[in-house]
Amino acid sequence: MPAARESLEIKYFYHLGFSGMFALSPVCANYYQRRPLYAGIHRHILLGILGFAVGHYVTKYLDNKWVERDAIIRHYVELHPEDFKVERKKFKEIFDEWYPIR
Repeated sequence: MPAARESLEIKYFYHLGFSGMFALSPVCANYYQRRPLYAGIHRHILLGILGFAVGHYVTKYLDNKWVERDAIIRHYVELHPEDFKVERKKFKEIFDEWYPIR
């Protein structure tokens, strides 16, 4: 079975989420300090890039975490096959019903 392809939204979810969150934090700070919202635009850009990098490392961390968890589960199943018996399919499940046409 071919591997499922990820959509761009799923692949870059944390990247864009952290980038947006980091880039909007100076906007909130400017709002509460009663300054123009886009004052200090360099902070928006730099924090947006920093947020993208943080999102990248969060994605890598979570991927490694899930890979390690799957390896532990796979190893446990290999050590205890008696707990995970594979149900065999019956022929009636494999073959469709046959109606002779005469």
